[in-house]
Amino acid sequence: MAKTTFAGPVYSKSGFITTGPANTVSLTADTTLTVADHAGKILLCNDADGKFTLPTINVNSNSAVAGSTDYNNLNNIGASFYFYVETAATDMDILTDGTDRFVGSINIGVTNGDFKTFFPGVNDDVITMTGAEEGGIAGSVVQITAIDDDAYLVHNSLLKGSGTIATPFATA
Repeated sequence: MAKTTFAGPVYSKSGFITTGPANTVSLTADTTLTVADHAGKILLCNDADGKFTLPTINVNSNSAVAGSTDYNNLNNIGASFYFYVETAATDMDILTDGTDRFVGSINIGVTNGDFKTFFPGVNDDVITMTGAEEGGIAGSVVQITAIDDDAYLVHNSLLKGSGTIATPFATA
């Protein structure tokens, strides 16, 4: 099916079902993510020391000529990226472009029952998973959504870790 653009809200009384092999993307090397290829999909992280860079947040408004139905508008507010760690991390990073920052939180749990929630600092633009204190054991999940100019929301995230839990947030 080709791209379809709607100018108003779309209602479904029975939900939307997204299925099929195109709904997952395996990340096996350092990758610069794009909205077209990665947003809304489950990103299977299979590079233990991979660097996965989020697209620059674009808040462009609709052009006066094409209006609200222009699917070529590069505005990516609302684009979500769903990371699932399949291969345990050793030094896996989720990065912004260096100008966008993280807001929200990440929860890390370990097998002894310890659990902590971490919040990014005002300049944090990197999430680093080591497979230990900062999480990243196989089965960890992170959801990140572009919500505003220069702000990626980290939410619905649970990292599996080990040892003394430490923040995965950092500034590049």
